[in-house]
Amino acid sequence: MNHNVISVFIYGSLLPGQANHHVVSNRMIAARPGRIVGRLVDVGAYPALIRDESAFREERYVRGMWIDVTESGLQGMDQLEDFGGIEESNDYDRIWTADADCSEQCGWVYIWDSPRGCPPIMEQYWPEFCKNRMAAE
Repeated sequence: MNHNVISVFIYGSLLPGQANHHVVSNRMIAARPGRIVGRLVDVGAYPALIRDESAFREERYVRGMWIDVTESGLQGMDQLEDFGGIEESNDYDRIWTADADCSEQCGWVYIWDSPRGCPPIMEQYWPEFCKNRMAAE
């Protein structure tokens, strides 16, 4: 595989059919389903992924997609997620992780280190949560 191709796990507004999919849609080289250890919180228009001790202890998972993007695709996501770099003050942190079911699949994921007071999402998949929320309204 081309060394300029970068794998990223997406789980919220970047997914197909979601509000920010346009950020990656023309930069995606490949996409496949996946899941990683973590839990979602409801930030309103989008979720945040938390990978804390309780997510691992309770064996919580988040479903999403692994996408392969170019460097410009990663930069577009960094801008959207307000990620300026490892040593910077960021909204989201970008960490390296592996798929829960296929450890050979590794890549970046954007996370928060704590829920920041946002309510938990019990569903594993953001679009499913959105559908249930709309049905309840």
